[in-house]
Amino acid sequence: MENRLFHMLDPYLIRSDFPIFNREINGKKIIYFDNAATSQKPRQVIDAVSGFYQKYNSNIHRGIHHLSMEASKLYEEAHEIIARFIGAKGAEEIIFVRNTTEAINLVAYIVSDNIISSGDNIITTIMEHHSNLIPWFRISSKKNVDVRILNIDSNGRLMIDELEDIIDDNTRLIAVTHVSNVLGHINDVKKIAKIAHRHGAYVLVDGAQSVPHIPINVKDMDIDFLAFSGHKMLGPTGIGVLYVRQEILDELDPPIIGGGAVKEVHLGERGLNIRLHDLPWRFEAGTPNIAGAIGLAEAAKYLMKIGMNNIMQYEEELTQYLLKRLEETGLLNMLRVLGDTSPRDRLGIFSFTLGRMDPHATALLLSEDGIAVRSGYHCAQPLHEKLGFRSGSVRVSLYLYNTLEEIDHFIESLKRILLEVRNT
Repeated sequence: MENRLFHMLDPYLIRSDFPIFNREINGKKIIYFDNAATSQKPRQVIDAVSGFYQKYNSNIHRGIHHLSMEASKLYEEAHEIIARFIGAKGAEEIIFVRNTTEAINLVAYIVSDNIISSGDNIITTIMEHHSNLIPWFRISSKKNVDVRILNIDSNGRLMIDELEDIIDDNTRLIAVTHVSNVLGHINDVKKIAKIAHRHGAYVLVDGAQSVPHIPINVKDMDIDFLAFSGHKMLGPTGIGVLYVRQEILDELDPPIIGGGAVKEVHLGERGLNIRLHDLPWRFEAGTPNIAGAIGLAEAAKYLMKIGMNNIMQYEEELTQYLLKRLEETGLLNMLRVLGDTSPRDRLGIFSFTLGRMDPHATALLLSEDGIAVRSGYHCAQPLHEKLGFRSGSVRVSLYLYNTLEEIDHFIESLKRILLEVRNT
């Protein structure tokens, strides 16, 4: 794809960058509809990671020899690229972590240690991934604070207007997903942030499902924290990002301390005198995932070259086509769908069950046709139970390299499965 201009997204040209799509399963080309779990990696990202180990491998910020200087430069540039990708002020607001889960838990530590006290409360929602639920209830049990849950309506849409009924001046944090990893619904986090800040509360956004798919600008959203993972946006596993508004970071001590997080350490009569490193390095103690950061930066450059608006518009077309084909074939009436089937304010995530068939059985039968989907609770069991899906669901999730023809194959596979079930 390099050195080619893109005016519109061309999924077939994009697919040529992904070596995995040359594979076949059961003599059939892979149809990868499991992007909400992890995305595939383009050759550019694979080469960036491999190239680091082949040409630049060295620890960062530790030496003045040539390799260390090169590795440090690439690692620092990765922060700058990610800052630009999400519209942050600069690299000082970008902390590299392992994944979204670690980023959210880091915020939980910050909140518990610096922000919240007995009698305060935290607000989250019923549609959250477990990673954005469990940390807040853990704080609740340890610090005598209340966790309040914002509910959904009968269509699975977040009832943002009811936020005013549960928020008060003792609310210290609202933790909300930008896009549900089960329903695909896009939440109005800008509106949530406006309400939160009016009450003096901070806002954490779980961007695991939004950052890879739609344009993000943290300044425009006016949020305080944003967590997301590299592996869901074409990048390597084991690298994620926590954006923190600089005004907040300036007031915080790092939860993990040691090599790389400090500039000077002196042993005095009353203990250690420590001079912390600049932002963001004081929050990245120890040797980081240097290769992962370089690969993540390459993934962000890849996405920016295509254009996040182009990606969003193309995925909207895919989603509309999927819903249209399900309806015109009559399959939509045979599925139990989580949430609504409206194409508005949603991404290409579609969760369902096929009658009373176990979701894992459905996923296994689809896999026989080379179609990869996810089955289970998708780390959102309370949401499934709220919607009456106590055995989980099958999840289809789309991305920029998926095609209309793949959706057609998926439809035909569903029809085949239904026919087999009826004949047994």
